[in-house]
Amino acid sequence: MDAYKNKMGLVETIDPEIDKPVFRRPGFEDIKTLGEIDERIAAFIRKAREDKDLTRAELAPLLGLSMQVYGRYERAFSKMHVTRMIHLCEILGFMPMDMLFSAAPHLWGRTPEEARDTMELAQQVVSLPHGTKRDLLALVKKMVALERAADGAAGEMQKGEEGRV
Repeated sequence: MDAYKNKMGLVETIDPEIDKPVFRRPGFEDIKTLGEIDERIAAFIRKAREDKDLTRAELAPLLGLSMQVYGRYERAFSKMHVTRMIHLCEILGFMPMDMLFSAAPHLWGRTPEEARDTMELAQQVVSLPHGTKRDLLALVKKMVALERAADGAAGEMQKGEEGRV
């Protein structure tokens, strides 16, 4: 288990919402509590709603909710289930990765720059026509195979050099 925790970069932490230690991967600004992540998600959905020029009173019925219940999501008072997130994506027109990136960008890369680049690449790919996506997928698969082959060759060369020392 220790090898897995090290491989994944997990560290033991205490979160006020959980009554025992948990393991998390630190972000760029250290470990965010689950409450802080909820607040980032709440800010994201509030902005997504405002960007569509909708009021809470207009959006809530589209989700089958009262304005008060929906408002709890925007205030990070209620936790959102994945099914509700999917429904919000359908109604407000954003991708789940957009919301998740706003809450945990460290999942997209080792540095803020890498995370932003990964997210931008994903957003660009999503916007491509299907035929272009298929061509790009074939190209990326070839690139990955070449990269793995190059890494394997470099590893073999390194082993050979170590054997001669």
